[in-house]
Amino acid sequence: MKAVILYLAAMNLAGFLLMGEDKRRARRHLWRISEKALFCCALLGGSAGAWAGMYVFRHKTKHWRFVIGMPFILAAQVFLLLWLYRTYLYHL
Repeated sequence: MKAVILYLAAMNLAGFLLMGEDKRRARRHLWRISEKALFCCALLGGSAGAWAGMYVFRHKTKHWRFVIGMPFILAAQVFLLLWLYRTYLYHL
């Protein structure tokens, strides 16, 4: 269980930092982080961090794929974690 918590913390930190880095690159007209990479990080467990980064850095907040997609991914992950946790407790 500790490994899962550490993994999710690392992925959420990565999602948050990726949003910040992409915003920094956008301001400086540098090579950007792809939307695919941002969503991939979210799908791998960093959706809460990516969603928080969107609003902290005011980045991608006008793109409907992000405004709808990030909370949807987070909700799906929360439901999945609750289901797994409940299934695990039921089998104890």
